[in-house]
Amino acid sequence: MKKRENKYEASPSLDVNVTPYEAITTEFEGDEQHIVMTQVEPRFVPEYKAKLRSRIVEVPEEIYQASGIRVFGKRIKSLLFSTDLAIIRNSNAHSVMAVYPFTPQAVIMESIIHCASVPVFVGVGGGTTTGQRSINLAFQGEQMGAYGVVVNAPMANDVIRDICKNVDVPVIATVSSFADDFVGKLEAGADMLNVSGGARTVELVKHIRSTIGPDVPIIATGGPTGESIKATIEAGANAITYTPPTSAEIFATLMQKYRHEVE
Repeated sequence: MKKRENKYEASPSLDVNVTPYEAITTEFEGDEQHIVMTQVEPRFVPEYKAKLRSRIVEVPEEIYQASGIRVFGKRIKSLLFSTDLAIIRNSNAHSVMAVYPFTPQAVIMESIIHCASVPVFVGVGGGTTTGQRSINLAFQGEQMGAYGVVVNAPMANDVIRDICKNVDVPVIATVSSFADDFVGKLEAGADMLNVSGGARTVELVKHIRSTIGPDVPIIATGGPTGESIKATIEAGANAITYTPPTSAEIFATLMQKYRHEVE
């Protein structure tokens, strides 16, 4: 019988060859975003690595400073804001925020939940899609295995209330501006708030936290830099959504690297 190769890291005292992996992150210079591929050398933490899955989209390290939110026993600090199945399968984020700017469809929910190896929170409307359709989508999402359902900022509080009556997973209400009735969303039954206030997210999180107190879980967009992520956490966010580079952007960087290697 062929002996299985040991691909686990060992303690510093042992001389074991461990394949480094390639971490894909983003950095900003002014308003321009750059994709950075870094060779990560073995850390002295037990970790399984495989040759064919050695390129990983990593969330910024600053996210781990968040307290996290415990959902069904799993502590979640990072949410990958993506519906790209290839990126979802090759990321170290704790969960997925599957919200997109189209009418939610059960077939899309099912595909993402089936392919993801981590908890998925699915969008069920709020703007164009609302009412009974959103209620039905929320129930379908729960039955498919979603860890929670997300409603967009325009969702009426009455619909939030009806969704809460029909599902047994967290209902996450999005807040996008200071004008949003976040107190009303919570009173309607929302279990968590998802703050996406653009450039004013830190201010908005701070305002919400000072109003509702320390107990309500807050998810928030962390912004483009480590500093903005830390500021969002310090303002009161318990978990951070991270927008990864697209597959096309990663491919462009990768092909440029390959061309240099040929030259």
